[in-house]
Amino acid sequence: MSVASVMVYVDSEQQEAGQVAVAEGVAITFGAAILGVSAVAVAPPFVAEGVIIEQTTEEDIKCIKATLSAKEAWFKRVVGLPSDTVEWRWALDDPTDFLVEQARAADLVVVKRRSQTARHTHFLDPAGAMLRMGRPTLSVPERVTELSGDRIVVGWKDTREARLAVRDAMPFLTRASQVTIAEICASSEQDAARKRVRDVAGYLQRHGVQCQHEIRVHTSEPDGGYLVRLASEVGADLMVTGGYGHSRLGEWIFGGMTQTLLQQAPVCLLMSH
Repeated sequence: MSVASVMVYVDSEQQEAGQVAVAEGVAITFGAAILGVSAVAVAPPFVAEGVIIEQTTEEDIKCIKATLSAKEAWFKRVVGLPSDTVEWRWALDDPTDFLVEQARAADLVVVKRRSQTARHTHFLDPAGAMLRMGRPTLSVPERVTELSGDRIVVGWKDTREARLAVRDAMPFLTRASQVTIAEICASSEQDAARKRVRDVAGYLQRHGVQCQHEIRVHTSEPDGGYLVRLASEVGADLMVTGGYGHSRLGEWIFGGMTQTLLQQAPVCLLMSH
């Protein structure tokens, strides 16, 4: 299990290095290529009283293309890796749709975490993209520019998504000095939960991962809040979990823990769906 290709989404208006610097660090760590991706949606024409009205003029399109070209130059300056390991892809397209399509070329997709209320088509919907890409997503919060991955928290739940996340995170887990696996369960499930996390720990240890495990009974504290606190206590800067959600009439609906982590976690999240 390795990372040979890291893809990172870059907003056309982005000025800070943020997730690009994190993606570069991951690429350097694993000797991987890095692919920058950006897109801007062009408003389609509409018909009013039998007349077709263009919402985006040719001059608008020229400006958008110039912006994306300038962002490519910015991206390559920020990354600073050999040109044969750096690629840029762009399109006049919905940002989320374009990233989902391009993710076929990557082992890992890095995105900047954005408020789930940001629905304008000019912006990427990173959480919605995570549920559609079929690739692990590394979600980077505001003002984070590096990832050591030396200490990692795994939020375990005995589901397909959590199993995928642990497998997808293996390149990071095998490099960490400490991995903490935590499951939050009902009081009646404590024995079963202990067996589950021991199995996960044993699986990881056979891959050379240094890990410990614990369980916790549900309390009034949200499960995601507990994992955030645990990460702080053990000094982790990476959390690994399954990403849980579904689409209802075009709107992405997320489970409680996923929602809490996307909104509150101050560290990077590696999620698989």
